[in-house]
Amino acid sequence: MKLFAGLGNPGAKYTRNRHNIGFMAVDAIAADHGFGPWRAKFQGRVAEGSLGGEKVILLKPETFMNLSGQSVGEAARFYKLAPEDVVVFHDELDLAPGKLRVKQGGGHAGHNGLRSIEAHIGREFQRVRLGIGHPGHKDRVAGYVLQDFAKADAGWLDDLLRGIGDGAPWLAGDKPDRFQNAVAQRMAPARPATKPPAAKPAPDTPDAPAEDSRNPLQKLVDRFR
Repeated sequence: MKLFAGLGNPGAKYTRNRHNIGFMAVDAIAADHGFGPWRAKFQGRVAEGSLGGEKVILLKPETFMNLSGQSVGEAARFYKLAPEDVVVFHDELDLAPGKLRVKQGGGHAGHNGLRSIEAHIGREFQRVRLGIGHPGHKDRVAGYVLQDFAKADAGWLDDLLRGIGDGAPWLAGDKPDRFQNAVAQRMAPARPATKPPAAKPAPDTPDAPAEDSRNPLQKLVDRFR
């Protein structure tokens, strides 16, 4: 069994925030793979289903980002899961928009949601880092992550979420490289159709000599002219 936790803040006003891309990721998985309805549990919302034959619990903590560990820790203890069986989807400032990386263990790098989860289950959970880009200065980070994605982000964001849905069974099956490949295929720009090479023109051939229709007498006369 796996626990897939997407991080974000509850409430309609946060729905399209950059900070809520983790919620968006697990919503995409639930929709693409026919998970059951979302219901209240573990101080959050959960949906149950399977991916590639593996039972998976999707979780969206409703404790607000900074207390995400309360919800994730409660769910992990209920299902008796090791930290390695927990996968956390979260926004990542240090990756360009649309980039995705999977990482096992590590630090929280200042992300308060990860900090809270570490406090409750330790560091060895798996992280799916979802790039949202950086505003350029640390003083602008708080406002940036709590802003909605721009309209210009719609294309890559849709491709990213579709890729996460495509690759989710690989992630549940402990094949993160295959998962990342599935996402990359969605994110790769379409290649232009290639035209067949133009046919080479036939080489010029010398004209055949015209047939000589003169009679022998005319040929003899012409010879001495």
